[in-house]
Amino acid sequence: MSKNVNHQTASIVSGSHSKALVELVMKIIFIVCGLVAVLAVILISLYMIFTGGPAIAKIGPIKFLLGQIWYPDNQQFGILPMILSSIVATICAVLIAVPIGVLVAVFLAYIANKKVASIFRPMIELLSGIPSVVYGLLGAILIVPMIFKLQEAMNLPSSGSLLAAIIVLVIMILPTIVSVSENALRAVPRQYYESSLALGASKMQSIFKVVIPAAKNGIVAGMVLGTGRAIGETMAVMMVAGNAAIMPEFLKPARLLTVGIPMEWAYSSGLHREALYGIGLVLFVFIMIINFALNAILKKGGQQHVR
Repeated sequence: MSKNVNHQTASIVSGSHSKALVELVMKIIFIVCGLVAVLAVILISLYMIFTGGPAIAKIGPIKFLLGQIWYPDNQQFGILPMILSSIVATICAVLIAVPIGVLVAVFLAYIANKKVASIFRPMIELLSGIPSVVYGLLGAILIVPMIFKLQEAMNLPSSGSLLAAIIVLVIMILPTIVSVSENALRAVPRQYYESSLALGASKMQSIFKVVIPAAKNGIVAGMVLGTGRAIGETMAVMMVAGNAAIMPEFLKPARLLTVGIPMEWAYSSGLHREALYGIGLVLFVFIMIINFALNAILKKGGQQHVR
């Protein structure tokens, strides 16, 4: 009897040791992965600073950031039109896509029956996997010709435009916003919705005054992801925007920050190439500021929700 007890005790001890060893190994793996991610961000940041910083210093920060003429042959490197075009395109795309995406998410989560939702949901998820060059091709074939007619009616030259870029960006970021927003809506306890109905509220009132406010953190997260994709998109925008470095107007060509680098990289050299590095640094800082700002808003909203 005592031998059996000793054997069981030894098995339990060895089992606890093996579990502790597994937990230690997994903890080390997680720490290493976290350090690799942090190190990657630090190295990228340092690389962008040391490659783009000297160019901005040579040209002059004010001339580079606030200059309105980009003409490398004449040593003029002003990127203000690119900055403003990127800001306008991103803000307009997000402002259009977020309400549409939230409404589609509400439809899938609370209004559509299971059969209809099972048809629409895979189609929306498929849109998020389509390469950006395909969006650009469809935009050049379908959207740009329609804008040509509007430009002709207003006696403007037919060309790619900022408006075409905004429309393409809206279509590209919609799947991300819809998917994240739907998951956030489904994560809200069903009791919130049912309690609102039991208190006499209508279905729409329960959704818009109870469920959506409860899911606002998830919806903002979807907006953050959509903003990141919109500001970082290159190929689709390049194919529809017209790519002229002028101050932004909806029906005139525009060049975004992301487009300037791949368009001129192949034939750039000297200060011209260094200026392209400077554009990369500005874009990097721009994206970091947007992410930090939106994440701060998200955390603030979460703290208020907890209170």
